[in-house]
Amino acid sequence: MIHTTPATVPQLILPGEGRPRRGGILRYFGPGGMDHIDPACASYAFSHQILRLFTRQLFTYPTTAGEDALTPVPDLAMAVPARDNGGIDPGGLVHRIELRPGVYWDTDPPREVTAADVVRGLKRLACPVTGTGSLGYFTSTVRGMAAFADGYRTAIDRDGAGPETAARYQNTHEISGLRVPAERALEIELVRPANDIVNILATLYASPAPAEYDAVVPGGPGFADVVRSCGPYRLTRYRPGEQLSMRRNPAWNPASDPLRAAWVDGIDVRMARVDDDVVRAEVASGRADLSWGAPVISHDRLSPDADRHVGFALNPYLVFNVRGPRRELRDPAVRRALGVAVDKAALVEVMDRMDLGTVTRTAHGVIPPGNVGYRPPPSGTTDGGNPELARALLNAAGCEGMRLRVLYRMETPHGDIAHRYSDDLRAAGVDIELVRIEHADEYYRILQDPERSLAGDWDVTAAAWTPDWFGNNGRTCVQPLFESPSGAGSCNYGGYRDPAVDAMIAEALSEPDPDRSAELWHAVDRAVCDAAAVVPLLVCEPTILHVTSPRVRNAIPMPHIDRWYDAANVWLAH
Repeated sequence: MIHTTPATVPQLILPGEGRPRRGGILRYFGPGGMDHIDPACASYAFSHQILRLFTRQLFTYPTTAGEDALTPVPDLAMAVPARDNGGIDPGGLVHRIELRPGVYWDTDPPREVTAADVVRGLKRLACPVTGTGSLGYFTSTVRGMAAFADGYRTAIDRDGAGPETAARYQNTHEISGLRVPAERALEIELVRPANDIVNILATLYASPAPAEYDAVVPGGPGFADVVRSCGPYRLTRYRPGEQLSMRRNPAWNPASDPLRAAWVDGIDVRMARVDDDVVRAEVASGRADLSWGAPVISHDRLSPDADRHVGFALNPYLVFNVRGPRRELRDPAVRRALGVAVDKAALVEVMDRMDLGTVTRTAHGVIPPGNVGYRPPPSGTTDGGNPELARALLNAAGCEGMRLRVLYRMETPHGDIAHRYSDDLRAAGVDIELVRIEHADEYYRILQDPERSLAGDWDVTAAAWTPDWFGNNGRTCVQPLFESPSGAGSCNYGGYRDPAVDAMIAEALSEPDPDRSAELWHAVDRAVCDAAAVVPLLVCEPTILHVTSPRVRNAIPMPHIDRWYDAANVWLAH
């Protein structure tokens, strides 16, 4: 039995915002589509800001302007498991979680969310058809998850990639470390003690799934037809890359949800291929309330969390397709030479000229400042920008006049970044073909599809990585990007694979001492940088203040969702 006490609900209202008002439709406008609306597969931050309106997790992060926004609190769960409340066994391996009563799916009639739904949601993560970049968080932590994922892959290879195969496998195979002793009781057994298990279970990937999701392959077509909500809003219209609408979920019980006030009656998103000036004009005219897709900054507002300093993101970094026909990219010497050509300081100037509202610095490691495992670069570290040396190194490696296909997406600032580093590579004698992708969803679909990599659809791209959480986040900057990929959906976009790095990651995950663990994560950082698995270009502190219409109140940035505003706690003044 878990002993629970009422949790202290963090303050969800900013001072000076006036009295909350219920009603109205919050309107977004801007470029870009969501990568997925299925929580098992969605990895893009502005997809997550929508998903959190119709999903809930065992734990989540409160919407506050203080540092308590970095610590998960109970959401579906009644309490955070601990030894003193009976939620964690003496060995630190078994975590017992009781679910909150009164949380319902918007089915007809409404059906209560159960522990079995949580297990179903975790099982869906292992589907190899679309895949998820977060799978490693779970296979390295939850006992039996890795074996379940291996079996899932075998079943799909043997029986085909249809929804019947997926549902049959999920419903006839169990994950040994997930047990359901009662409808609202869940036991999670770990491979080893993990002091970040609550952070992992607070990711959007760990959302429960109703039985209706068995009708579709995770991340596959048709999900919008079966999607169910256990949050304050439900999806009422979705046209990928064009439009999304949400309205109140009649099955949502505010008494069971202390973290989402749901002041507005609904959310409308218009997606269009437009630049920042068009978005700004639309918001200024009152036809939209918030920017969508690409952040459009406001110079007129003070940041409600300016002193939070949650940490930097690696944005961007060069990724190389080492699976494709461009075999020379498998040579670390070639990758290092390409990195030497790129002028990182010039990229900082590009970002500064755009005035995007971020604090930007050159990057010399894959773990950015403010994250566990970061260490300052050694003295004498340069910012690249030496095309003559790069040309000589490429010639020495037998790659004189090599040709590269550079993939980029059109939204600000990605096009400017791509053209800037492409000019540097051209100066080093590289023949560049620029390939522009119109929407973020298609861009990530290409990067996360091993078949597209094998076909050579891209050779180099400047991707971005924001940690899935801040605070206790040693694994989040390294494991998803550099652990050997297991199939579709991996965030190890280029297919980099090194058993020695895998072993170093496993050692860091197993280390109970925080200081020693941080040193091990730093060692992984140095190893992948020495091998030029990627080339870190810039780190950005996510301090963007998005432009808002005059009627928007209580716009609080969410650190774990790239500091987009929490629509569940915004209200409209008129």
